[in-house]
Amino acid sequence: MSIERTSVGLDVHALSVVACAIDNETGQLKRQRLCPDPGQILAWLTGLAGPVRVVYEAGPTGFGLYRALTAAGIDTIVAAPSKLQRPAGDRIKTDARDALHLARLLRLGEIVAVAVPTVAQEAARDLVRAREDARGDLMRARHRLSKLLLRQGIVYSGGSAWTGTHDLWLRGQRFDQAALQTAFDTDYEAMTLTKTRRDRLDAAITAMAADSDYTPVVRRLGCLRGISTLTGFALAVEIGNWDRFTGKTIGAYLGLVPTEYSSGATRTQGSITKTGNTHARRLLVEAAWHHRRSYRNPTATMGARWALAPAVARVRGHAGNHRLHHRWEQFTAHHKRPVIANVAVARELAGWCWSLAILDDG
Repeated sequence: MSIERTSVGLDVHALSVVACAIDNETGQLKRQRLCPDPGQILAWLTGLAGPVRVVYEAGPTGFGLYRALTAAGIDTIVAAPSKLQRPAGDRIKTDARDALHLARLLRLGEIVAVAVPTVAQEAARDLVRAREDARGDLMRARHRLSKLLLRQGIVYSGGSAWTGTHDLWLRGQRFDQAALQTAFDTDYEAMTLTKTRRDRLDAAITAMAADSDYTPVVRRLGCLRGISTLTGFALAVEIGNWDRFTGKTIGAYLGLVPTEYSSGATRTQGSITKTGNTHARRLLVEAAWHHRRSYRNPTATMGARWALAPAVARVRGHAGNHRLHHRWEQFTAHHKRPVIANVAVARELAGWCWSLAILDDG
């Protein structure tokens, strides 16, 4: 049981906050609708019988309220929404009921808290996610452009697409219909501007990865195949504190473990859970494909990354690269579907990343 005098649940939205406080000694219940101003919320909390403990769900409003309340000395928890226990028969959902439900769970000690990032970590995370958005926008812009040409029966056959040669070929396209030419020029311009935006973000991430608190972790992660500077930095800022995991639990945190339904003598496993950090999971799944090719020694690109890492990380990374390729060989010999095998390799890759992230450089 918790030791606070008053348990407070906050249902936080962009324009309103519904608060519910339970006095753990008298059982008295107080409700209040507030504006999302931390000062007003703090003023209402200070009027309650202390000590006070507060909980609200993680969501799009961020962690500004958590930081403001914590700085004022209020014990605050940000709850993981996916871990909240909810009665199966409760089919009525309102802000007031949600706030009361949070307060009751806090009183019982049944809240699973999220790891709140620091201001610097959240800023770096926003940079990484802006790059992820730019990558998705660029992919969609390229698809729109290529499909417009395909509808006209125009297909590029001069080698790999989206290279310098391909760009020259695109700029040489001309159409008799003015409307079609305008549509093509607009799609090409959108693709070019999006690529410029992505490249600008890449440069910012590369510079930050070379000189920041994340630099040692990024350099150690770079000893594994498929973990470039951009990928390593994204994993470092998305996961943050690696010490809260183990080599076994990090796969579950990233949603890379199979779902399971077991009852009595029946045990059924399905596809992966896909919980946790979507961005980090996608990066690991993409990196796992690199381990399908045979491995003996690092390539020139990896060698450049190895030169920046300590010797103990290079040894660990070399062993990991051999192990992950061996896993691919085992799955291939057992005729496993490549996509299934790749997810299994990604799950093990997460463990290797964890072991490098917590590695002592000394």
